[in-house]
Amino acid sequence: MKKVIKLKDLDCANCAAKMENNIKKIPGVTDASVNFMMQKMTIETDTDDFDALMQEVIKVCSKVEPDCEVLYKK
Repeated sequence: MKKVIKLKDLDCANCAAKMENNIKKIPGVTDASVNFMMQKMTIETDTDDFDALMQEVIKVCSKVEPDCEVLYKK
């Protein structure tokens, strides 16, 4: 499954790269990319529980960039 999620207030490309690297370490994520210019992240996963996975992704993003909002709706 591949999903594109919008981001709000991602401040720099370095933070986007850190988010991307940390998201790729989450179990169940097969690939991830965070695009600073487009303010979007793409996540590929093989897990059935996408909502639980996104909770982990949101935690990672908050640690790297506390002001960035992940615009994910269940």
